[in-house]
Amino acid sequence: MKTIPLTPDTEALARRLVWFEEPQEALSDTFRFVAYALACATHEDMKLVRSFLDDDDLREALDRAPPGIIDPRSWAYWNGKLGRDPIPPMPKRRFS
Repeated sequence: MKTIPLTPDTEALARRLVWFEEPQEALSDTFRFVAYALACATHEDMKLVRSFLDDDDLREALDRAPPGIIDPRSWAYWNGKLGRDPIPPMPKRRFS
């Protein structure tokens, strides 16, 4: 997967989506950051994300999304939008 660089625009986006940590830290884990974007970003926010990532990157982000970030409605929407049929099960937390 490609990374999303720290720019003034991505810094502002990271501050809104992952408000509880510094933008550089939020952007350092692309899979986790994209999971937050898929769950909470606006259309304009996603235009910015998609300027760095293509559909294959978003599919990979869905495959590697941490459990508990993407809600069921967003999961269904993005998997469908990216041509996944049937829609795979959502990530689940695993306890040992």
